[in-house]
Amino acid sequence: MTMLDGIRVLSFNHFLLGPMGMQVLGDLGADVIAVEPVSGGFQRKWSGANRRADGESLLHLCANRNKRNIAIDLKSEEGKEIVHRLIAKSDVICENFRPGVMDKFGFGYEDAKKINAGVIYASASGYGGDGPYRERPGQDLVVQAMSGLAMINGNDQQAPIPVGVSAVDHHGAQILAMAILAALVRRGRTGEGCRVEVDLLSAGLDIQCESLVCWANGEPVSLRPPANIAGWYYAAPYGIYETADGHMAISLGAMETLATAIDLPALADFSDAETFSRNREIAALIQTQVAGWSNDEIEARLEAQSLWYARVNDYAAVMTDPQVVHNGSFMTVDGANGEPITLLGHPARYDGKRPGVRRPPQPIGAQTAEVLGEIGYDDAAIAAMAGAGSIAVSDS
Repeated sequence: MTMLDGIRVLSFNHFLLGPMGMQVLGDLGADVIAVEPVSGGFQRKWSGANRRADGESLLHLCANRNKRNIAIDLKSEEGKEIVHRLIAKSDVICENFRPGVMDKFGFGYEDAKKINAGVIYASASGYGGDGPYRERPGQDLVVQAMSGLAMINGNDQQAPIPVGVSAVDHHGAQILAMAILAALVRRGRTGEGCRVEVDLLSAGLDIQCESLVCWANGEPVSLRPPANIAGWYYAAPYGIYETADGHMAISLGAMETLATAIDLPALADFSDAETFSRNREIAALIQTQVAGWSNDEIEARLEAQSLWYARVNDYAAVMTDPQVVHNGSFMTVDGANGEPITLLGHPARYDGKRPGVRRPPQPIGAQTAEVLGEIGYDDAAIAAMAGAGSIAVSDS
């Protein structure tokens, strides 16, 4: 994929939001140079389920393909000079340290503009670059709690439940990539650089846009829906129902049609205007009716009436789902260390094609020597800096 061919991105990112946002740009053809400490970033040291593949953490593998990797001690004088040279040759700088950290290093926005007036400088933080929470650590679970996302999950018989994935990080990463791309479009028209700021809290709110706007424009009500119903503002039957051998999501459909599909005439007594105010009663009737039926039987009944539904899949079923397979959503490639790794691919197609993996996630400092050579350092200087610990150079 060459849509961003010729765009260089200098990435000072760790954890998930920043690396994943830069992976989007790398997928689209940008030359993303990921800068890590010589000891490696956090994403190499923590791995979900304590699993590793190709000798690397899964947190690193999920968000760092299609990037070059360099390892620099940013506190060293040699490291500072390297970064200054890279800033001069970069279109985009992106960082997700706490506000003020890059300024202390001497690589903040004002510093970068003096070197490269047209640079796009993007920062991702927990809560924004100013305000009462500026110094607080921002993390996905914390923001799920703070933003109300955990409160709207589950039902009124349960405690608040966080989404079982770093949803705010994932959404924030797409916002970060989108904002940088918008700034690149403007620069292409005007030549102007741009200061881009993205924060987890805003991403956590944005992912709830429908729910928050609904709540803010009416009388306050409980955010905890009744059992089975998918969310506090949804009408029945919209939700998930337990079956004899699993669970089934039943989405949209008129009460009369659903009554016919599941052989439950009592549903026809509810008007469509009552499906929200009486969603608890309706959901309870549906749950009782379908509890003894298999997914196959329920699926056949719903399909016959053209109702909207889906089985609730576990991940094993997801990976073998015919549409997922057809879409090519998962890719198995050779990792940088030679072992096969399975990655989730880029979520869009361009002219019918998904971006591939030009470069799997790299070991620490795998391209340090290559990148430094491009900005004027010779082999002797690189060896001297490696010996002094100012950089790390991988043999891989």
